[in-house]
Order: sequence, then structure tokens, then C-alpha cells
Amino acid sequence: MGFGNPEVIYRSEPVFTPYDNERICEEAIDALLDGWLSASGISPEQLFSGGVMITGLAAQHHNATVIAARVRARFGDIIVATADDPALESWLAFMGGASVLSRYHHGTSIINLDIGGGNTNQALGRDGQVLSTGCSFIGARHFRFEPGTWRVTGISGFGEQLLDALGLTLAIGDILPVPAREQILDFYIAGLVATVTGDRRLFETKAGRQHEQVQFDPQGHTDAVITYSGGIGELLYRHVAGEPWPETTCFGDLGVDLARRISDHPLLARSLHTHIPENRGRATVYGLTLHSTEISGTTLFLSHQAELPLQDLPIVARLSLQDSIERLKKALELARKCSHGACLQVLPTDTGATPSLDMIKTFGGRMATAFESGGFPADLPLVLLVPNDCGKAMGNYASRWRTLAVRLTVIDEVPDRTASFVNVGAPQHHIIPVSFYGMQ
Repeated sequence: MGFGNPEVIYRSEPVFTPYDNERICEEAIDALLDGWLSASGISPEQLFSGGVMITGLAAQHHNATVIAARVRARFGDIIVATADDPALESWLAFMGGASVLSRYHHGTSIINLDIGGGNTNQALGRDGQVLSTGCSFIGARHFRFEPGTWRVTGISGFGEQLLDALGLTLAIGDILPVPAREQILDFYIAGLVATVTGDRRLFETKAGRQHEQVQFDPQGHTDAVITYSGGIGELLYRHVAGEPWPETTCFGDLGVDLARRISDHPLLARSLHTHIPENRGRATVYGLTLHSTEISGTTLFLSHQAELPLQDLPIVARLSLQDSIERLKKALELARKCSHGACLQVLPTDTGATPSLDMIKTFGGRMATAFESGGFPADLPLVLLVPNDCGKAMGNYASRWRTLAVRLTVIDEVPDRTASFVNVGAPQHHIIPVSFYGMQ
């Protein structure tokens, strides 16, 4: 079994994050979710897997984790990621927006800039694979205004830092002067240029250091195609399609002005009309929906003690079938330090060929010996991810044919992902959804 071609059956219109006195409004989130479920005609019980991302400025608010818990309680076994994992967001934005374009233009390097209200997630990819990711706090909503005017209604902490670095004074209720607006936009444009060119000089300044969350390395691909996603990408590609620019500050932020400046910049706009990605502003959520989840084969192994689902398991070691017992003991020692369970990932063979039965038997035997000699806790969940169709056999050998007191799950046919965490869903129709996050 495998995923077929995806078909979008419902998507809502974007809405602004609802706030109540600088807090994310939980009741408004509930109402939005209920409305979207009703409009889609889908019940939570029908969902095989899914996810929620809390990113940008919204993730800076202290009740963001409460929102994640409320969404997970409503939808069940889904992946929840927040902006403390910016590499994942960058990877998802590329996969959801530029991956098809990247595979079509074989051999062409693409840098995708996912620009939203609070940050810019950067990803370099080639032939559909992400090579490098990064993140900066360049976004449209660090300065907020009464829609249609330049009267300031809010300034983020990063906005305050930028004002200080630029020697500007601005308070709530003030009208943003044109020269100050141009200085702010100049800094954001310079930051985007520095990102795609790999010029580190701006990010070595005080303001630059304050705005860089994860350093992006373009790896010398300074001639890469540049694509966009996020809210700014939506504005840019609508304009490319012939739509007029919205009125200034109609969204209550600098989004329209930042998009116009990008459109007029010879370097940043060099690929706007020639390489248009799919999904535009919705790239990140499409990447999460379509590219973070795999499905297992039907030969998975569950020990008598194993229970699913399992969420937020750290992948503590990446192993080969040739690893020694000592190496496996060290991996299990790392796993036992994780109070709610851990995951070990077995890498494909060097040739990519299916491992022989002798290799599986030998590795499983070494794993069983490591279990026995290390006194691995019987009640601690351990998931073993393997790339080929050998989960049941490997699990039987590793558990001495279910005689060891271990809470072991072996899931097969899972491709190699350089991730930090994994969610393992409940079995449905004899298969299991496996979702990765914390991409490296």
C-alpha cells in the first residue's frame, strides 16, 4: 500500500491569528476549527493523519502550547510543531511550494523564501531535495497599523530592536514617517539579499544578529532560482498573475510595501515571472500535509507490551545493520534516558539493496543481546524504524521471539529522514502513519 495522488477536497480562506489583549484567543481558535470542520464535511474520526504548525509571532505568545494541546485534543493523533523548530518550517515550505518545481527543473538550484508576519524561512533545494535551511526574523507584522493608514497600533520586540539599531523613535499612536518606513524596508530587503547571496556582513551587525534565528548557508549557489511562499509570496504571485497591488496597509502591516519592494528589486525578483511554485502562500501547510508523513508496510512488529500511538519520540541514534553490540548498547543507553520513550533509526544498506535474512538475523540477535546485558526498562517504549520490508522478522529476532520483556515496536518500509522526532500513529487498516519533524 502507498499514498496515491492527493486531491484537495476543502481549504479555508486565510484568517488573521485571533488575539485578545496580546494573547492568542483560545475560544476563537475553537470556533474557527469547528467552522472549518463543518464546512469541509469531514469528522475528526475520518482523519488518518494531520498536523498543526504554530509559527512566527504567534509562537512567541505564552499560550501557544495551550493552542497546540487544544488542537491535538480535537483531532487526536497528529503532529504538532511550533517555531522552536524553524528548520522543519523551512523544509515544509520548500516541499509544499517548490519541490515539484525543483524536480521539474532537474539540476537547478532553488532558494525558497517563506516570508510571513514574523519571520522568513529559507531553504535551498535541488532535484526536490532540501540541502540547507535557515530562519530570520524578517516579516511584515513587526509593525502594525490601522488598516489604510500609517498610525501605529503595535510593535513587536524585534521591531523595537530594529528601531533602536536604526536610531529611530516610534510609539503606539504615532504616524510612521516616510523616511523611517523606508529605512525599515531597506533593512529587510538588505537582509533578504544577504540571505540569498551568502554575504554575512549584515548579519554580523548588532541588528543583523538580533534578526537571525538560524544561519542559512546557500552553499555557493548564488545563481539559484529564487521562489517565495507565505503571505508575501501570495501577494507577489497574485501581482505576477495580473492582479493589482492591494491598498497600502490594507492588512494592517508592511506586507504590501515589502512585496512591492521585492518585486522592484533586480536580484530578488529575477525568477518571479519564470519559476512560479505551486500553492504559493499555503506552501508550509501543504508541505506538512503531504510530505511529513509516511506509511508503514504491513509487516510491522508489535511486542505484547507495545501500545500505539506514540508521540514526540526523539530519534536518539541512527544505526547500520553492521553496528557492534557495543554501539547498540550505547544507543539503548541514550534511549533509556528518555522518560516517555525513544526511537532508533536503522539506515539502508550502502547499496540500497534489501538486506539478506542473515543480516537481519544477525542484527536482531545483537540487539537482543544489548537488551539483555543493559537491563533496558520493560515499560519504556522503544521504536525501531527500518527501511525495508523486514519489520516482523527483525522484531522477532530482537525480542528473542517475544520472550524478552521489552516494549518494542518495529516499523518497516520507512525511508531515511534526517529528523529529530517522530510520531507513530495508531494502526488503521493494517498500516501506521509515521510523521517526522525537527528536520536537520
